[in-house]
Amino acid sequence: MDVRSIEDVEPVVEHNGTVPVWWLVNPREMKEITDGGFLELVSEFEVAGGGLVDPHSHPTHEFYYVTSGRGLMTIDGEEREIGQGDLVHIPPDKVHSLRPVSEHAPIHCFCFAVGVKDSGPVDYTSH
Repeated sequence: MDVRSIEDVEPVVEHNGTVPVWWLVNPREMKEITDGGFLELVSEFEVAGGGLVDPHSHPTHEFYYVTSGRGLMTIDGEEREIGQGDLVHIPPDKVHSLRPVSEHAPIHCFCFAVGVKDSGPVDYTSH
C-alpha cells in the first residue's frame, strides 16, 4: 500500500527561496503509470464516525490526502491506519474502502483521481 506522510518528508525551499514545499509525489514520478490519463475528479469528503466508504473500485489512480482525523484504509485486502498529512495512492481497479478509527470522530480527506487512458465514464453514485 502506497501511503506517504508529510511527517516523513523534508521541505525544499522553492520559488526563489520564498516557499517551503513538501513533495509527497516528486515531479514526473508517476508519469509512466498515468501516461495518457486525465484529471478525472477533485473532491473533498468526510466519513462520519461509525461510517464507512463502501468497498468499491474504478479505473482511476485515486489519491486521498487526509486533512483531519484518523481512519483505516483498505486497498486490495491490505489494511493500514492513516491520519492527517498522509497521502494514499489507490491504483486502478483495486477494491478500496475507508472508515474512521473512532465511532465518534470523522476522517476528512481531499481527493483527486487520474483516469486511465481510454476508460469510459464512471458512475460514482452507485459504486
